[in-house]
Amino acid sequence: MASVAHDSTQELAASVKILIAGGFGAGKTTLVSAISEITPLHTEELITELSTGVDDLVGVETKTTTTVALDFGRITIDESLVLYLFGTPGQDRFWFLWDELALGALGAVVLVDTRRLENSFAAVDYFEHRAVAFTVAVNCFDHAPFYTVAEVRDALDLDDGVPIVLCDARDRASCKNVLMLLVEHLLVRATSEVDEQGM
Repeated sequence: MASVAHDSTQELAASVKILIAGGFGAGKTTLVSAISEITPLHTEELITELSTGVDDLVGVETKTTTTVALDFGRITIDESLVLYLFGTPGQDRFWFLWDELALGALGAVVLVDTRRLENSFAAVDYFEHRAVAFTVAVNCFDHAPFYTVAEVRDALDLDDGVPIVLCDARDRASCKNVLMLLVEHLLVRATSEVDEQGM
């Protein structure tokens, strides 16, 4: 029986877990749907009267569904890197899921809605306290207030080292730009950590 030769130079792509986080209605499900190369998994349910007084719909009154567990998608950056995207639920009542979703995550995108900027603080705090590298992506909704990157940085009290980018969560190219910025941030951070250990 002839044996099958294996090419020892062929390597498996690195798989990286990334969280897509942010406040309720910031566009997390939209971003995962726009960028995923596979049919994304969504756990969306209709918003019902039971959420009245529980979920803050100010600024997103037309929203009819909400993520109750996670969104999941995948994007191949190149032959050496595949990103697995886990979108988190935005409401406070589902935050108990974040710790499970964050296990093994190498980095995160905090998606920001300028109509409800205050809803971004919890996600920023979550990743800062856990020392998880993250990028802030400002989802530019139609008719939403426009703020410069510097204004968003000041409003969220972000360190200069946290990358910020404006994006459209509906647009695949824009979403890919967000993820590439995060990957570059992770590489810079990993390099600096190696340099510090070598000293």
